[in-house]
Amino acid sequence: MYDYKLLIRGERPLEGETYVSGGKNTSLAVLSAALLCDEPCVIENLPDIEDIHVLYRIIKHLGAKVEFDPKQRRMEIDSTSIHTTEVPFSFTQQMRASYYVMGALFGHFWECRVGYPGGCDIGSRPIDQHLKGFNLLGGEIRDEGGMICLKGKPHGAPINFDMITVGGTINVMLAAAKAQGNTVLLNAAREPHVVDTANFLNAMGARIRGAGTDTIRIKGVPKLRGVTYTVIPDQIETGTLMIAAAATRGNVIIRGCIPTHMEALTAKLLEMGVMVTEFDDIISVKVNRAHRAIRLATQEYPGFPTDLQQPMSALLTRANGTSEVIENIFDNRFKHLDEMRRMGAQVVISGKRAYITGVSELRGAPLMAGDLRGGAALVIAGLMAKGETEIINPVYIQRGYERLEEKLSALGADIRRAKLS
Repeated sequence: MYDYKLLIRGERPLEGETYVSGGKNTSLAVLSAALLCDEPCVIENLPDIEDIHVLYRIIKHLGAKVEFDPKQRRMEIDSTSIHTTEVPFSFTQQMRASYYVMGALFGHFWECRVGYPGGCDIGSRPIDQHLKGFNLLGGEIRDEGGMICLKGKPHGAPINFDMITVGGTINVMLAAAKAQGNTVLLNAAREPHVVDTANFLNAMGARIRGAGTDTIRIKGVPKLRGVTYTVIPDQIETGTLMIAAAATRGNVIIRGCIPTHMEALTAKLLEMGVMVTEFDDIISVKVNRAHRAIRLATQEYPGFPTDLQQPMSALLTRANGTSEVIENIFDNRFKHLDEMRRMGAQVVISGKRAYITGVSELRGAPLMAGDLRGGAALVIAGLMAKGETEIINPVYIQRGYERLEEKLSALGADIRRAKLS
């Protein structure tokens, strides 16, 4: 339980240089994939965030030998000592991506018993496509008192997902990496962390082709060897920092990122009138004019990411004109806009659409963070607002952003922690 809140005094442009931490989503998938390995693995560039600590505790609970150095951002995992394939709900309810251990344990040990995943409250997020894939690979699935029980020897199969599913694509890819025979994943997700997970598996000796396209082909191998692997930078943190720079009308250089992963966001920022310059692993964001309203629709990669919809909609509260935001991925991802109404934001929500009319100023107010990216959006709103903004329940922000307030402070933001009264 976090005993502090965030206090932000806004209207200060962000200026200077910052860096991007390792990817949250790719780290969780790669660490889970390491459970498939028959030798020790070392994973580097891990972000020091709560979700990584939760997964570390899950891996330790399984019996793996695991050493985690948050300061060095590395974890060494030896799965050969795993003595249980059961992960209770007390672990899985803390983090949605805990479901990745299901695919890894099923793929390696042919069985597991795992509690249903938790995570942020952003609408219906079923795992039916994961279970469909496991079943087609030969898994017998039972629900026993809120625990998913999976058993069977995995074998290759063609799997056509009924919808694009990032978690399902990765989870079934983990289960199929050591399955006997050939697996084809159709209608697969193309996100960067799908590609990075496949690259890690291939580095261990897996035979996976097509990651980054909608068709992934997997030829199962009997063993995977230990490697040292560095995960890619965080796409969503990069975008959040870009949006924060634009929102404060700042001038920020972001280092250690992958600009090609940011093309959908960059296009929308340019459309708003923001100056964005890209180099090999650097993005520069500069603002010297008023923002224009835009139309924005979330889509699977390479479209505009749903995880950046909330921070982006915070930026749109100050744009000239009325913006339309269409949320196509999740059905309950506008709660942060209700909080921003307290600050003077003009918002009309109709189903999966939000109409945001820009205002001349936002006013600081007490706000409640209800999910990870929504919490980041409230921080951005606070950076723009006149006066002081108080954000309660920052636990969500800490789950996915490494030292966000420290990075923003270094760029000139007035943001600090204060004890809850």
